[in-house]
Formats: sequence, C-alpha cells, structure tokens
Amino acid sequence: MNIGIITGASSGMGREFAVQIDSRLSKTDEIWLLARRREPLEELARTMHTKTRVIPIDLSDERELRRFREVLAIAEPKLTFLVCAAGTGYHGAFAAQTEEQVSAMLRLNVTGQTGLIKLCLPYMRKGSRIVLFSSGAAFAPQPDFAVYAASKAYAYSLGRALGSELRQKGIGVTTVCPGPVDTPFLERAYGDRAHMGRLKRLTTVSARRVVAKALADCGRHRRVSVCGLPMQMLYLATQSTQELILGFLDAGRIWQDIRRKTHT
Repeated sequence: MNIGIITGASSGMGREFAVQIDSRLSKTDEIWLLARRREPLEELARTMHTKTRVIPIDLSDERELRRFREVLAIAEPKLTFLVCAAGTGYHGAFAAQTEEQVSAMLRLNVTGQTGLIKLCLPYMRKGSRIVLFSSGAAFAPQPDFAVYAASKAYAYSLGRALGSELRQKGIGVTTVCPGPVDTPFLERAYGDRAHMGRLKRLTTVSARRVVAKALADCGRHRRVSVCGLPMQMLYLATQSTQELILGFLDAGRIWQDIRRKTHT
C-alpha cells in the first residue's frame, strides 16, 4: 500500500499540509497523521477525503520511536512522501531558559526528526519525496532564539545533504525555510506576540501561503522552499558560499560514481 506520513499534523503547518495535499493525491492510498495529541488528529481525519490513520506519538521519546519502527515493519508500506513538520521552540535568553525547554527543542527538532527519517528511508522508493521543515532562523544565529535557530540550522543542513545523497536513488528532498508563520507556534514560543520584534510581526505570513509554496517547490523538485521576499533576500545573502560548496561536493560524488562504474 502507498502511504504518506505527516508529522506535527495536529496543528500549524503539519495540519495545513494535510489539508492542502488531501485534494491532490493520486498515488497515495492512505495518509498517516502523527502528533502527540490524538483528539486534533481525529478531528482532522474526519474532514479528509483520503483514507487516514491516526498515530499519536511523541517523536522526542525514543521508546515511542522504537514502537513506530514496529508499526512500519508490520505494515511494510511504500512511502510516497514524508513530511517532517513537527517542531517546538522557546524564545528568550539561553541562560534564562530551563533545562527542560532546551532539551525539548533538541529532542524533537534534532533527535526525533532525524530518527524518524532514518526509520522511514528503507520504505521509500524512486519518486518518493521528503519535505523537511526548517526555518529562516537557520540562515543566521539569533540571540534570544539561540537553541531553536541552531536546531533549525541542523535541519537545513540535514535536508540539503540528504538531498544530494538520495538524488541518485530518485528520492527528492525539499527543505522548507519560512520566516514567522501565523500558527499556534508563535504563542508557545513567545508567550505573547507583543514580545516579537516589529520586523518579525511585519513579515509574518499565513501557514496556507507557506505550504502552498512548499508544495509547488516540491512539485518542481526544488531543494529549498523559501516563502516571502524578506526571507528570500536573507536566504540569497547568506547561502551563496554554501551553494558553491554543495556544488563542488555533488560534482565529486558524481565523479566517484563514474569511476566506480568504470572499474566494475
């Protein structure tokens, strides 16, 4: 059976991705909706046309990830897409944040998402797609958002590297890097939106717009999706050197593959 997986589907961009992709599917028989809270997932599932499976899971918990490995092993799905939209963040000075807040960001944004991709990759084939939500915060260090921005820089780097590694297998990776998005994440991160800087308030965009752009970029096989002119300008200003390095590394990988084929 052809399966699609969406994490963070209970709210925000994960939920919006499920809503928008529901009417576009042709090669996916069922969508698995993953998040910690069952009730919002079941509410979303009742509104969708595609067959769904609700899987409450805390991706930051290694024990629950191990149980999800068993779910995959039993179902043996053919994964057409994996959308990694789950994430958490807290605004404030690093010294003032609690150990639990720091740990929660690292467990979910780094360890949990990486572990899930690792579990899912064996079930992906040529034509499968990974959509990995990073952030415009990945493009530069952000005081008072230090750990969150660093975790998103990790996601950005992981997505770009995986895109190069998996391209020859026909598995595409699109890394989504929005600026501030009008979702419940802002209330959780800031406590009060009044604590957001004026520039961030002015550049906040809707989840619908970000996801529509991500789907369009994924369909065009673009490696990075950046929504909005301010974020696109920041991306261009900070990524030219990285793009050059990735170009050299890709050329090296292609050359090594040619040499291996020539000698075999």
